[in-house]
Amino acid sequence: MTAAVLAAACSNESGAHPEDGADATAGAAATSDVMGDNDTDGDSDAPQEAAGPQARLVATYDGGLMTLDADTLEVLDTTEMPGFLRVNPAGDGRNVFVSTPKGFQVFDAGTWSEPHGDHSHSYVQPPGLTDTVYAGEEPGHVVAHERKTVLFSDGDGRIQTVSTEDLRDGDHPEAEIAEADEPHHGVAVALPGGKKLMTTGDADTRSGAKVVDADGTEVASTEECPGVHGEAPAVDGRIALGCEDGIVVWDGEHFTKIDSPDEYGRIGNQKGSEDSAIVLGDYKVDPDAELERPERISLTDTEADTMRLVDLGTSYSFRSLERGPGGEVLVLGTDGALHVIDPDSGEETDAIEVVDEWSEPTEWQNARPTVFTLGDSVYVSEPEKKSLHVVDLTSGEVTKTVELPHALNELTGVSGDVN
Repeated sequence: MTAAVLAAACSNESGAHPEDGADATAGAAATSDVMGDNDTDGDSDAPQEAAGPQARLVATYDGGLMTLDADTLEVLDTTEMPGFLRVNPAGDGRNVFVSTPKGFQVFDAGTWSEPHGDHSHSYVQPPGLTDTVYAGEEPGHVVAHERKTVLFSDGDGRIQTVSTEDLRDGDHPEAEIAEADEPHHGVAVALPGGKKLMTTGDADTRSGAKVVDADGTEVASTEECPGVHGEAPAVDGRIALGCEDGIVVWDGEHFTKIDSPDEYGRIGNQKGSEDSAIVLGDYKVDPDAELERPERISLTDTEADTMRLVDLGTSYSFRSLERGPGGEVLVLGTDGALHVIDPDSGEETDAIEVVDEWSEPTEWQNARPTVFTLGDSVYVSEPEKKSLHVVDLTSGEVTKTVELPHALNELTGVSGDVN
């Protein structure tokens, strides 16, 4: 693989190096079985120029990672890794971060493009796990914004910021290190001018967020977001954070609270778009439920500071929420249908039958149908059948279905383009 082995361990200082993955439990035990992208010169690992960007999907299964061609759904690679795996796109169109016991390990999906004047050149190579690990305890959220990718580790509060462009180029850059006030299940986002937004709280209580400048000095804060969780982008650089009683929005200068219509109206998972003022969120109203199966979603207008609730008539899970290629609101219901909703009106425009009826597992780590958008394609996994479906929102039909060697759990992907 093209990734360099970086031997220096992370410190708490800015500019620290990513930790060498040789000691990482998952990295050391990983083995790869490459099934595609062989070249004609005998060097199967050498980059090959492609006719254009080649999108790829990266999914987890019980025992490893699977990489697929996003167009043909051919399995290109399986990488064995122990334990429960989580994956997040790096935002560079090429790499995916895998949460391991040592931190965020870089998985090179083996597809990228390089700018060249008024055009770009695209390349592919066999995908594979690199030796690069950005060390952190309990690696959590990954957010790409403002050409920066920010990694938040819940166990130690470490916030690592790397250049998204350098990641794409295969350099596995040094990380700028910051720390949350206290370790907690949080998130951080890069903002213009070197500023950074980060959640606040501790392991027991999370209540808000703050923005710091490039020197780490606080410039704004809010304590109006109990149970703060997750983030989503919106138009004009806005960032939305979910709360147990609504949403807090950073507009570039101020935090604004948008209240839920219920005293307890929890929004913990959101999907946004930088081209839309509307943020899609889940919506739960029972603070004592071991597992609430909501049937309403929230649509929050970050410009008008209003919230609309939409009753789907079916329950869903946190992996059911997605945005379509045109900004459509997508919710995969337990009724087996992909519900397509106009984000501005809240009206359902289609309900596309995709999978069999299903029930959300009690344990959040267990596999369940998942929806993911990459480019113009919408993908829906069906673990019970070890299947993956492609949905065309224009025709309202499932255009392709494949059976895979393993049941998929988490599902993400990379465009192979210059993001």
